[in-house]
Amino acid sequence: MIPASRLAAYLKEQSLSLDKVELQIAALTLGAVLSVDKPAPRTDLFRYPVPLLSDDGACSLVDELAAEPYDLSPLFGGESAEARASLTDLNALVDSTNSRVGADWLGIYCAIGSKEQARLVKLAYRGAPSRAEFPLTECFAAGSNNSRVGLTGWGVVIDDVAAWRDMGGSYYECDPKVKSEVCLPVLDEEGRVLGIIDAESAEAGFFTPERQVWLAALALVLAAPLAALPLVEEN
Repeated sequence: MIPASRLAAYLKEQSLSLDKVELQIAALTLGAVLSVDKPAPRTDLFRYPVPLLSDDGACSLVDELAAEPYDLSPLFGGESAEARASLTDLNALVDSTNSRVGADWLGIYCAIGSKEQARLVKLAYRGAPSRAEFPLTECFAAGSNNSRVGLTGWGVVIDDVAAWRDMGGSYYECDPKVKSEVCLPVLDEEGRVLGIIDAESAEAGFFTPERQVWLAALALVLAAPLAALPLVEEN
């Protein structure tokens, strides 16, 4: 069980006005996902399709997939049973969360790499193919919520992407149909960023408080499994 004080601190730090009791129930529900046996995944846990990137790597080319899928196995030193179990848990958490939220896209990213090569890597998701890595640099964060949240540890809730961009908000467009988004950090007990979650919808104002509760619960529950990932590259 996640202590109530930690739940309250996360809500305060992220400026989320959510019901604490509902958040505790959601966190308990998702936490239980980690302790039960799970069926074999229907998809390849270690590989997924990704869009082509522009020549400078700054943009995804919508509807144009790269010839080769992104391969997570090098991050784990191969397809070990431990790595498979970790990715199975993460995929199960995505499925359980989105069965309550109903987002068009939901993904989990882990922060890995040294300071010079720090980046977010997508480990599990549901939705359309999207970029696998987001550099954790000030330059990239100027145009990417994912990178900015990964750098600062401060989440963002965007009710209307068009209005957000008109006001100068950073936004990396993976899918032009996206109208609203929630991006939250996964933090350890010392406040270090272990990763992020990102949720998107083609409907403006989709992420009501009732849906945000489940996303915040996911971010809190993910702290333990992300910290325990059997990575061969420092996270």
